[in-house]
Amino acid sequence: MQTILSASFPDQSFENSPLPARAGVGLKPEHIARILQENAPIGFFEVHAENYMGAGGMPHAQLTAIRENYPLSVHGVGMSIGGEQPLDRDHLARFKAVVDRYQPGMVSEHLAWSTHDDVFYNDLLPAPYTDETLQRVCEHVDEMQEYLGRQILIENPSTYVAFAQSTWLEFDFMAAIAERTGCGLLFDVNNVFVSATNHGYSPQEYIRAYPLNKVRELHLAGHAHDKDDHQRPLLIDAHDREICDDVWELYKLTLSLTGPLPSLIEWDADIPDWPVLAAEAARADKYLGRNLHTAPKEKDTAFETSANVH
Repeated sequence: MQTILSASFPDQSFENSPLPARAGVGLKPEHIARILQENAPIGFFEVHAENYMGAGGMPHAQLTAIRENYPLSVHGVGMSIGGEQPLDRDHLARFKAVVDRYQPGMVSEHLAWSTHDDVFYNDLLPAPYTDETLQRVCEHVDEMQEYLGRQILIENPSTYVAFAQSTWLEFDFMAAIAERTGCGLLFDVNNVFVSATNHGYSPQEYIRAYPLNKVRELHLAGHAHDKDDHQRPLLIDAHDREICDDVWELYKLTLSLTGPLPSLIEWDADIPDWPVLAAEAARADKYLGRNLHTAPKEKDTAFETSANVH
């Protein structure tokens, strides 16, 4: 077990290691030494590709040490899959370099946009669910998969507003992307709860209507509570606290429909001490261990809502 890290790192490559149907966590630099020293019983680690697009240094030395001992998932937050502009080929090349070097078990991106003209917005912004958007997103997913030479997963968003011009329900839109491009889906359970609360529909019915047969990885996270201008509850996908009981219940419902899947604990702000994060992963592992592999149920075509789920 490697426990001493140096600023230099070998020019090595890794064999692909599929993600196990276990709980993983987002890798944070402040936890790495302890993880390696304790041989932490974590199923896998996830990193944001954008944090490892430099040529070398301590970030790569640390990630190399982790990758020698654990499977890895690479998650992108800046590809702007849902944007109107073509994909940034320089960004795509840097993304590919990270994937080629570390050979992650899964690669994923958001259904969102973050770039317009030459401006990068440090946020994951939603797009309307229209035929035009679907065509553009599918072209971007096709381009990314062809360039990387592998399947990617697309994550469902958390949303705070609905677009009047949307003509697709979100779960149908996600299903169409997967069918047309052959990509997989990353299903964020917390995003479902956040969006359902903000727009006033049932998260349970949404889950039952989702194309769960296309889901390859799950995400779990904590959210913050706020109110909108009319003093109605507004949830923010903050990733800064423990997962609430409501989201755990939705996670158990999801597992009952999918069987065990790799499940990531996201905690990206107000980072806790390692034991707190490890305890969240242990709870997810407990629920994963209680499930048997079952075939996904058929989509519930009767799901309707008076609120815009677009």
